[in-house]
Amino acid sequence: MGAVEALEKLAPVVLAFGCGVVLARRKVVPAESSKVFADYAFLFAVPCFLFGNIYRSDLGALFHWRAVTGYATAACTAAVLTGVLAWLVGVRDLRGVALRIMAAVQVNTAYFAVPVFIMLFGDAAPVFPVLLFQVCVLSLVIISVMELGRPDRTGSPVRRLGSAVAASLLTPVVVACNTGVALNLLSVPVPGVVLDSFAFIGDSASPVALFALGLHLGGAGLEVRGTTLEEGWIITAKCVALPLITFAVCRYGFGVEGARLSQLVLIAAMPAPQNLFVFAQRYGVGVDTAAALVVKSSVVALLLLPLWTPWVV
Repeated sequence: MGAVEALEKLAPVVLAFGCGVVLARRKVVPAESSKVFADYAFLFAVPCFLFGNIYRSDLGALFHWRAVTGYATAACTAAVLTGVLAWLVGVRDLRGVALRIMAAVQVNTAYFAVPVFIMLFGDAAPVFPVLLFQVCVLSLVIISVMELGRPDRTGSPVRRLGSAVAASLLTPVVVACNTGVALNLLSVPVPGVVLDSFAFIGDSASPVALFALGLHLGGAGLEVRGTTLEEGWIITAKCVALPLITFAVCRYGFGVEGARLSQLVLIAAMPAPQNLFVFAQRYGVGVDTAAALVVKSSVVALLLLPLWTPWVV
């Protein structure tokens, strides 16, 4: 029953994504416009969502240092392993390596983990420490690599790296996250009308990003039978290896037990984030691969959810 309820709560995800596919297939909405929708999500809606939710959260109650450090260690371990494997199979573009690391390590928090956690625990608060780690650390590194690899970056490697890091720190996603944390910790009051406005815009992040993904795939096409070996190992790393690494590192390396351990493992079992496609679309790197990984890892995560759920609960 738990798995069925989880699937029911994910029905809006299917609707937003499916409408994008159908409208692109029927050429009602041009598939090329997916870039516009993705930019809206990346530059505006997602930052509004992050700022409002982070500012309203009780950061002190959410952050358990052993749990957060353990998850971060597990994610970094998985990132290194993924990067090495990607390099060994012939990926030489650093932006391509970064995209594959993002696919194998980052999780779909807002559009997948939140409804699952509300269904299982009645509260999505445990997801936010991982969300903050992803935005403030993992995404910052990914964006820095993407900015560094832009063709319009010139100058020495040190200068290009400095410009890339500075540009990544100024992206709306990172600015919104850091601003939300700072104002939260400093207890700076933010008018309710401002928070409500951010929430109004932020609520559109999920459907718009998924609609953009559907538009792209509706125009490009997606074949399950055409799943490549590379897609297979990345999805396996995301949906199977990362949860197991998280369990081993958090349980035996940091002594995390009970509900916190279960929650971390379940978060790690979530599929690749829809922002993978948004980032790929934004920087013009592996767009088709990113789109396929988001959809296929989501299907695999749904199929594995009944196996993870009994153990976690």
